[in-house]
Amino acid sequence: MTRRQMKAIFAGSLGNTVEYVDWGIYASLAPVFAGQFFPKGDPTTAFLSTLAIFAVGFFVRPLGGLVLGAYADRYGRKKALTLTITLMSAGGLAIAVCPTYEQIGVGAPLVLLVARLVQAFSAGGEWPSSVSYIVENAAPGRRAFAGSFQQVSTASGMLLASLLSLAVTSNLNDHQMERYGWRIAFAVAAALGLIVLWLRLRTQESEHFDNAEQSGKTHKPVKTLFASHKLNMLRVIGITVPGAIIYYLWITSMPGYASTTNGLDLDKALLANSLAVVLFMILLPIGGILSDRWGRRPLFLFFVIGFALYAWPAYRMLGAGGFWTLLLVESIGMVLLAGNCAIVAAIYAELFPTSVRTTGIGLPYATAVALFGGTAPYFTTWLASIGHQDKIWIYIIASAAIGMVTIMTMSDGVKKGSLD
Repeated sequence: MTRRQMKAIFAGSLGNTVEYVDWGIYASLAPVFAGQFFPKGDPTTAFLSTLAIFAVGFFVRPLGGLVLGAYADRYGRKKALTLTITLMSAGGLAIAVCPTYEQIGVGAPLVLLVARLVQAFSAGGEWPSSVSYIVENAAPGRRAFAGSFQQVSTASGMLLASLLSLAVTSNLNDHQMERYGWRIAFAVAAALGLIVLWLRLRTQESEHFDNAEQSGKTHKPVKTLFASHKLNMLRVIGITVPGAIIYYLWITSMPGYASTTNGLDLDKALLANSLAVVLFMILLPIGGILSDRWGRRPLFLFFVIGFALYAWPAYRMLGAGGFWTLLLVESIGMVLLAGNCAIVAAIYAELFPTSVRTTGIGLPYATAVALFGGTAPYFTTWLASIGHQDKIWIYIIASAAIGMVTIMTMSDGVKKGSLD
């Protein structure tokens, strides 16, 4: 890979890291700051209300995928990426400085809701824009490898969120955490956004986009998408469903789930999550290399079949509690999950031509994440709260079946030549 290609991967990935720092901090520290935004008295109700806002935010992501995706297809990946990082950082800063429920009453959850909606709108455009930018800048035959770093960046954001959460929970007592500890993590994430904004302003536009713009193919991406690419949009949804559900259960919400339902100390749960994510990040580029050599389908089948077999024993093991049990459960899941996350960027990008690529990825991807990924933490926590945590594995197996049917009805999708 050339120096320009590596710089493009770095620029596209680093911004995605900051986007998901905010996303991950919210999920990790939700049990801590829930009482700051809602009436105190019932911690479980406050936690579920905070997760509900987390879920509602996901339903704005399709709008972000449509609006910002079309913006990226019409005016460039670079302009879209600078806009998304600005919106995400602004939302995180608003949460960091928001007064509590005791200070401003119902205004506190309203500020939290608006901030999360802004961040969700941004995330809806960030992911497909960075996928398009990274894969379009990759060498032929290296798209899955390059695209895997987009997922490395997402995992890096989750890891940094987990480490920030671990740092504040380990160095502050419960009273300090409730008062201001959680605000520190959100403020740090917002500050990191300024660094990424500076970096993205210094990058060059994708050559694929420049060529498509010169040929006049970027003016009506939404109309063209619905006229000619409806089947591939459905394929994006089918591929996304298992990845979204399992990703948010295993990486985003697992520490809070283990702490709330199994009584494990939050700092220990966050440490186990951080170690498992490090393993996940190491595996992703390896998965990308294997996919570029052997194809997309074998690794994706490894992911869905593996989780179909693993889901039931995994949740049975979680019921035993303990740091080492959680670490083992998460680590095995990360090995399987790498079979999905290492290759989906390449799969998505290869389904659409440059003129509609970002919109084609962004709208169906965000829709699937909103319907299934965003609601997964709330749904599983609710199941556990009514004594049915032993049924969560059925939810995972059903999602794996959707992914399996989708990938088996598609061609392998590996292209050694240039993208359309």
